[in-house]
Amino acid sequence: MKIIDAHVHFSEIESFHETARTLASIDYSTEGLLAEFARSNVVAGVGMGVTETKPGAFPDQAAANPMLLNLNDRMPENLFTCVGINPETLHLEGQLEALEHSLQSDSVVGIKLYAGYYHYNVGDAIYDPVYRLARQYRLPIVIHGGLTYADSGLLKYSHPLSMEETFLKYRDITFMLCHLGDPWVMDTAALLEKNPNLYADLSGWIVGDTAKVQRLMGEQTYVDHFRRAIVFAEKYDRLVFGTDWPLVPLDAYIAFVKNLIPEKHWEDVFYHNALTVFPKVKQWVEA
Repeated sequence: MKIIDAHVHFSEIESFHETARTLASIDYSTEGLLAEFARSNVVAGVGMGVTETKPGAFPDQAAANPMLLNLNDRMPENLFTCVGINPETLHLEGQLEALEHSLQSDSVVGIKLYAGYYHYNVGDAIYDPVYRLARQYRLPIVIHGGLTYADSGLLKYSHPLSMEETFLKYRDITFMLCHLGDPWVMDTAALLEKNPNLYADLSGWIVGDTAKVQRLMGEQTYVDHFRRAIVFAEKYDRLVFGTDWPLVPLDAYIAFVKNLIPEKHWEDVFYHNALTVFPKVKQWVEA
């Protein structure tokens, strides 16, 4: 079965390097990523653009738009980009122009909002130009949902229910809410039920190595936390597989998610739904 990993990171962020090295036992490099892709039959990935101007600064208030993939390594040809948005610098001269120019690249397949990391509601007027460009270039908006990896985040801005008005206001834009909004997975399930333009990715639920993934697969309460929301929503056509690599090994996390999804829906969740969210990736894999 072919797989698309719709949520990976490939940026010079200090915490990614540290987590890969000390918690996930990941080779955080082009060679490491491609080896994991090959081992698990992952044919393409979508990287979430994020940068920091000094080590440990993310969420960096000074980062320029658009935030891209900038790991100091060769860019894999099957890794696409959701350009990241820093709302703090969006108003500066040339920032919107640089963002629009990036959206014209074949390798840019979406736009990423770091809700919670940056202290703005996704419906704030500061993001209006971003939604305008998403409409113009027919690109999806990917939004961080749930617990933030940085303790400087504010969860009131990353809570799934804080985003509902935006999903309703922009019905002509496809949204993908990351991490199923964990820990508010039932709230995300309810949003999936009533917002046909909303998808959710299943990434980032575990930070650690293969042993930790296997241990949590045996923790029934932990597994049922996610299974309850998945079964309640029953929107297997709008769930999208992702890992949040390098926070966890691909093959171990694939096994974890397979344990939650009925096998008859695997091809949709692990492959086809990502192609619906990201039409540019579909063009590439079918070329």
